[in-house]
Amino acid sequence: MAAKTPLEVAQYTVSTGMKKGQNQVSSVLVLSFLAGAFIALGFLLDIRVIASAPAEWGSLVNLIGAAVFPVGLIMVLIGGGELLTGNMMAVPLATLARKLSVGSMLKNLTLVTIGNFLGALFVAYAFGHVLGLTGEGVYLTKVVDMAGHKLHDGFLQAFISGIGCNWLVALAVWLSYASDTMSGKVLGIWFPTMAFVAIGFQHVVANMFLIPAAIFEGHYSWGQYIMNFIPVWLGNLTGGALFVAAAYWMVYLRKTEPEVKAVVQPVEPEARTVWSKQA
Repeated sequence: MAAKTPLEVAQYTVSTGMKKGQNQVSSVLVLSFLAGAFIALGFLLDIRVIASAPAEWGSLVNLIGAAVFPVGLIMVLIGGGELLTGNMMAVPLATLARKLSVGSMLKNLTLVTIGNFLGALFVAYAFGHVLGLTGEGVYLTKVVDMAGHKLHDGFLQAFISGIGCNWLVALAVWLSYASDTMSGKVLGIWFPTMAFVAIGFQHVVANMFLIPAAIFEGHYSWGQYIMNFIPVWLGNLTGGALFVAAAYWMVYLRKTEPEVKAVVQPVEPEARTVWSKQA
């Protein structure tokens, strides 16, 4: 199984982040809509699988749900999509490497936030509410319970939880970039993503599906959602941009050693005289 070195992954990520930051607005919005929908579908699958599981299974239920959730990120990274949490690592890394301006970075993150929200909201409303996949019986109970746990966190808790989430999700993206095969990409994506879900960290795009799905069924409010969105967005940005992008930039891409130039020693006049006599 072919795999890039960490240095090669860092260089590849810079190139990818630069392309993302320079992509056309229409393309970014379409791809980010798809990515938001893909993550929402992964979360919907998680809920449909675990909602009716017996309580006696305990934490095993969380592990099962976490094991199916990565399908969403696999569809994003292999099928194609612009996901906010992944871009929060790749685009800032390109900016740190001076391949992209800060303005371009902020523009990309803003557009992807909007597109992801619209995609996740579509799945929450059309499949969750209209089709009833999150609006009836044990599925509604599970959605309301999970959304309530997310909203229960205070600002600092949600922010720190967001850091933990995107530390792992950005690493999942990083590991997928390391592989040149589909199977290698799937394995690289699967385990870090499964870990963040099993732990219970907060993912801003996943919350774009979960909390609105509960709101559409008459639970909670948009004001409560906004107060969750802000710290989780900032935490995800910190996890991806600082704990992954900046860390690897410092190790692999920042040039700390001055370039050494060959020094040519001047020939002393006495030496030239001796050489001429010998000649």
